[in-house]
Amino acid sequence: LLVGGAAGGGYYVAKESERKGSLETVVDDTAITASIKAKYMRDSYINALDINVDTDYGVVVLYGNVPDSYTEDRAIALAEGVKGVKRVVSRLVVTPRPE
Repeated sequence: LLVGGAAGGGYYVAKESERKGSLETVVDDTAITASIKAKYMRDSYINALDINVDTDYGVVVLYGNVPDSYTEDRAIALAEGVKGVKRVVSRLVVTPRPE
């Protein structure tokens, strides 16, 4: 899983740098994404594997399914607390887990 993620990340950086023309912006966006994912991994309530994080010029978009609105709000708040984040857009879908 980590090997594939690292390989995919390299592709993302290459494609983004072609589009944006600024490697510094790509590195900043990649650092923001990594910081958010790290916060999710350390959080006892959020399942980091449920949330995908995309960052473009400091605008973070969250995708995935979460079990309740509290988790969505928490994911947004954690992302907003990362240095360099200009705005967070939630595309998270609340999908209660079966009991």
